[in-house]
Amino acid sequence: MDFFLWLVLSFIIIGFVVLVSMKKNMEIKLAFIKTNIETTKGSTQSIIWWIVGTTVWGIVSMILIVWCFHEYLG
Repeated sequence: MDFFLWLVLSFIIIGFVVLVSMKKNMEIKLAFIKTNIETTKGSTQSIIWWIVGTTVWGIVSMILIVWCFHEYLG
């Protein structure tokens, strides 16, 4: 297998492991924000950045998968 394919697979797997490991921490922060209405800006920003990071990781993963199909099957 090519180095590019290994790079894509490792990016997807490592990113998925990181997102799953951070999920529980974000759930705890969200529960804290729901109970304390007057929360600080920092606790809500971390959740927003986690959502943005997850979205970017997903989009980049989809682009890399399509690129791999184009590279190896096209």
